[in-house]
Amino acid sequence: MEANKYKDVLKGYKTKLNDSEITDKVNEIIAKKYKENNNREVLKNIYSCIDLTSLNATDTKESIWKMTEKVNALEGEYSDVPNVAAICVYPNMAEVVREALTADVKIAAVSGGFPSSQTFPEVKIAETALAISSGAEEIDIVINLGLFFEENYQELAEEISEIKEVCRDASLKVILETGALKTAENIKTAAILAIYSGADFIKTSTGKGYEGVSLEATYVMCSAIKEYEAKNKNTKIGLKASGGIASIEDAVKIYTIAKEVLGEDHMNNSYFRIGTSRLADTLLDAIK
Repeated sequence: MEANKYKDVLKGYKTKLNDSEITDKVNEIIAKKYKENNNREVLKNIYSCIDLTSLNATDTKESIWKMTEKVNALEGEYSDVPNVAAICVYPNMAEVVREALTADVKIAAVSGGFPSSQTFPEVKIAETALAISSGAEEIDIVINLGLFFEENYQELAEEISEIKEVCRDASLKVILETGALKTAENIKTAAILAIYSGADFIKTSTGKGYEGVSLEATYVMCSAIKEYEAKNKNTKIGLKASGGIASIEDAVKIYTIAKEVLGEDHMNNSYFRIGTSRLADTLLDAIK
């Protein structure tokens, strides 16, 4: 009976989506709205929504310290440009960021067997707890795609819920890995399951091994958030786009889709993030 609970939840949402119709809708929004969002004020807002990310096998304590010092140096340097939202690192580097950080910026850490999510639930919970004790205020995990494709929604949802419980006051971002899910129907289904299970944010991609963020995936995830919020009036869910966002044009297009679907009140770093390692400097140069 419990296993059917999640399928019953999904029946309350529009998950049967047509991919070509989603593409047409995205193209329509960009054609009508992109130009009005491609301005300095929006670029400043996008900059304030960046999760400045370093998730490399070659990361060292020194390289993460230097990245953090760079963020510190930006604090107050430009009177009308807010700092980035967060610094996102591997869990073993959260303590380095905590020690180096003086700016008013959140510390985020990936966890839960990132990027594959293929490890024991007990390991995911322990890793998350260690990341938080090391200073992480936000946790980014990947949905268990193996369980998703088996339609074992109960185990998938319980795993997310257990990690959320360990997070306590820390925000939980659940990565759907949309490049692996591929279809709009899969993305919408995974988004609803993640939100129902306790995600504070749903996130597009890891940027590791699969196609990164797409405008279509962004649109579908925003639609899932909007539909969920309509059914749960006191709930507000964030969106994080990540995976290959390297140009201002990419960022403004993502912002445009999110703003059009979710509304202006979502377009701040409490409910909108962009994960990137390359975009921040380019964006800051454009703003200046």
